[in-house]
Amino acid sequence: MSASGPRDEIERCVEALRTAATSGDEYAAIDAARAGLDAGVPLETMLLDVVAVAQARVGLDWAANRLTVAQEHTATAVHERVLAVLAHEPAARGHRTGPARGRVSVACVDGEWHTFPARLLAEVLRLRGWQVDYLGAHVPTAHLVVHVHRTAPAAVALSGSIATRLPAAHAAISACQAAGAPVLVGGAAFGPDGRYARLLGADAWAPDARAAADLLDAGPPRRAATGLSPGWPPHLAGPEYTALTDRAPELVRGVMQELDEHVPVTEGEEPTGHTAEDVAYVVDYLKAAAYVDDPGLFTSFVSWMAHVLTARGVPARVLAVTLDALAARLAGLPRTRELLAQARAGLPDGPR
Repeated sequence: MSASGPRDEIERCVEALRTAATSGDEYAAIDAARAGLDAGVPLETMLLDVVAVAQARVGLDWAANRLTVAQEHTATAVHERVLAVLAHEPAARGHRTGPARGRVSVACVDGEWHTFPARLLAEVLRLRGWQVDYLGAHVPTAHLVVHVHRTAPAAVALSGSIATRLPAAHAAISACQAAGAPVLVGGAAFGPDGRYARLLGADAWAPDARAAADLLDAGPPRRAATGLSPGWPPHLAGPEYTALTDRAPELVRGVMQELDEHVPVTEGEEPTGHTAEDVAYVVDYLKAAAYVDDPGLFTSFVSWMAHVLTARGVPARVLAVTLDALAARLAGLPRTRELLAQARAGLPDGPR
């Protein structure tokens, strides 16, 4: 078998694993993964091209309303269990003899609960001979810095899946660098091309676990020499972001009042998109877009949210009312209103 394995065998493994995981059958999922190994699929390929791909398809199925939130959580838990089992396969242990390449700390940004990408990277790095400290979900920056001081890793790998955590990621990047560790970041939060990684001063960015492992194998990243003046860029944590943060609870209450008046929930209707939690999510993304001063961040989120709500039969006007209600309450924040206007223009009924 080639290094990547025949595509048909890999695809068979992906679908067998996804089917078992979405049904919550942990034993069948583990059997499917081991069957792939027995068929000659290399262990790293199993991690990156089977388990990771199966998990990605689960996320797409949830977005398209083919899976409930509970089913998506169940499948993710099963996939994480499969990662743990594969990590203890003889093929994995065989790579851990002799001195390690170096020590890497792998952690999720403070407030980030999506552990799968970080766990995947940790297992790939271990397979390649690194000593890995996997710190898991939601690692407070202060505790991460203590760990960096205590262990002196060659690099810190930070994972962020949700862009709302970009301000926390910025704090973690700066703190780890101040403690002497270069920082590699990855995950959807940092943008498809890593634009927010560069903006926040990370030393390196990788689009996925394979690229991150390859980058570290070539040598820990050096501190990026940006040549930027202290405090750059000026909009990070600027006055509009601060105002949004301070007013977030008030904004959520006001939008909910508008929704109750203009988009009443009927009996039996899916509540998604018409709850305080969902409105708070919109406000959090607006804050993140204000933090990095990128209209594309908020516009792409609104487009994604519209897709998710449409798949669930939620009235399209929910998002329109939400954005209009926010704009009406943010008269003193011109840049934020521009972010809202650009996202609003992309909705089916166009600008207000």
